[in-house]
This record gives sequence, structure tokens and C-alpha cells, in this order.
Amino acid sequence: MLIQLAAMGLLVALLPLTIVWVSSDTDKYRKLVWVTLFLTFDLIMFGAFTRLTDSGLGCPDWPGCYGHANPLQAHAVISAAETAMPTGPVTVMKAWIEMIHRYLAMSIGVLIVAMMAISWRKWLQSGRTQMKFAPLFPTLLFAFVCVQGAFGAWTVTMKLQPIIVTIHLLLGMSLLALLTWFGARLSDHPSISQPAAALRIPAALAIVLLAIQIALGGWVSSNYAALACADFPLCQGALFPQMDFANGFSLWHDLGMTAKGDYLPFPALTAIHWAHRAFALVVVMLVAWVSLRAYKIDDLRKTARWLLIMIALQFSIGVATIFLQLPLALAVAHNGGAALLVLLLVALNHKISVATEAASD
Repeated sequence: MLIQLAAMGLLVALLPLTIVWVSSDTDKYRKLVWVTLFLTFDLIMFGAFTRLTDSGLGCPDWPGCYGHANPLQAHAVISAAETAMPTGPVTVMKAWIEMIHRYLAMSIGVLIVAMMAISWRKWLQSGRTQMKFAPLFPTLLFAFVCVQGAFGAWTVTMKLQPIIVTIHLLLGMSLLALLTWFGARLSDHPSISQPAAALRIPAALAIVLLAIQIALGGWVSSNYAALACADFPLCQGALFPQMDFANGFSLWHDLGMTAKGDYLPFPALTAIHWAHRAFALVVVMLVAWVSLRAYKIDDLRKTARWLLIMIALQFSIGVATIFLQLPLALAVAHNGGAALLVLLLVALNHKISVATEAASD
């Protein structure tokens, strides 16, 4: 089974590897990084689709599906489970969704291994002089994706425990951020005007607050608290509804249960949703302020414009999911919006970092 799974991951990775190989881009190493980043964004989106369709336990074992490399081989067992519980976590469709998610994740692992192998080979061939191919960062990416894979396994084996699911989401976003920084570092960029250096601390703070907000969003999703407040801007008709923060933010508990093993009360779900909603206002205001400041600097204007568009769109999608009772397409788009905000804020921070280094020279 493991050999079959490895072959599947390699097979899925062959398409992006071929795209890089036949590309007219003279810098194929940089192209590989950006293609890997694009697929990582796709993986985050498909991971959201997997979670929101309740397909996370479509194959309740790991790394295979009922001991097989694909749901087709396990079709009889999956069909029996679906017949016994038609609305349960195991169906043929959910099994395929979960395994496609795993195949895509494995292909990204293959691409990062290729990236690491190329960097080591080029660096050693150059007598360790070409810093572009310094293997430290690609090796860090490889270690990071291994940790991410471990949390992916624990997500299944620990039956969607909310803290594990949330960390898995954060690691996926962090991998996207690392690849964005790496790709930006390899790309040609114009010299940024020194006034951009003044935005270094606010832009870095925006990244930190966005990470907290994504963690809160992951906590909402993993605890199924998205519909705890069905109105906006109030929640259950009040600015401060009845909330249970102690149970809502007890980090180590099974899905739907408190840390003591009781059913999670509705006020706890309300507290989870309300915290995500309230903190969103802080993030929107800070990111908008940083973007407006950056917009005044010519070299940052394009990135700042996209940040302003995305933060407004992300807020609008979040509100729309409440009024429309969490439609799947909007919920997935909300996750994608968060990923795009990570990408854009990392790009902005990289440009500001370039300006800061120029100012210190």
C-alpha cells in the first residue's frame, strides 16, 4: 500500500514538474518554488472543502483508506459503512474527497523534496558560493512539510480533535507564507524607497494578528460554531450574548465535548463565534490602515491595492456566510481569502524588509 501511495503522490507531482521543465522561464528553480506555492494554495482550498463537506473521516485510517491505496480498492468496505449509516462520516464520495486531499498533499511533498535536492546539488557544485541555492531554507521547508503531514495523520487518527485540526490549518497557512517569502527572495525586485521601512513594525504586527484571526477561524470551523450567531452585526439579538468562554476555549477536548467529557454547551459555541467576529474588526482596521499607508509609496502601491481589495472582500464574504447560512462555496472562498491575505501580507513584508536593508546600508 505504501508503495502505491508513494507512486500516486509522484504521479500527481509529475504534471507540475513537467510544467516547470518545459517552461520557457530561464530560472526553473524559481519557477518550481512558485508552482509549489500555487499548489499549496490549492491544497488549502481543497482542505477547506474537505472539512466543510465533513469528509475528514471519509477514510478513517491513515495513510490509506481502509488499508488500501485508494477508495476504489476499498469500495466494498466503504459501501457497507455508507449503507449502515447513510449520513455518517464515511461515504464513497467523502472517501474520494479525503484521498484526493492526501494525494495533493503528497505531491507537494514531492515538489519540496525536488526543490531541496536541486538546491543541495547546485550549492555543492558551485563550491558553496551560490547563495541563491543555499539549501537551508528548502531543507527547512522539507522538515516543515513533514510536521504538517504528521498533523494531517493525527487529524484523522484523533477523530478531528479541534486543536489538532486548527494547528493543521495554521501549519498549512505557514507553509504558504514560507513559500511566498522564499519565492519573493528568489525573484527580481526593484529597489524600494526608504520610507517603506517605517512600516516594518505595523506590517509585521498585521501578519501576527492575521495569524491569530486564522486560528480563531479554524477554531470556529473545527468546533462547528459557524452558525452560532445567525445575525449581524448583533449575535442572537445582543451585542454581548450569553457566552461560555471557559468551555469554548478549553483547548484539549474531543469534538463536540467539553474537557470533562460533557456535551459542549451552545453558549460555548457562541463564545467561539463571537471571538472570531470581534477580532475580525481589529484585523480589518489594522490591515486597512497598513495598506493605506503603503499605498502612498509607489513601489508598494500594487500590493497595497490588492490588500485593500482582499480585506474588504474577505469581510464581505464572512458577513454573507452568516446571512446565507454558511453555503459551501462561500465558506471555501472565505478560507481562500484568508490564504490570499497571508500571501499578500508576506509579500508586503518582504518588500518592506528589502527597503529596511537598503536603509541600513
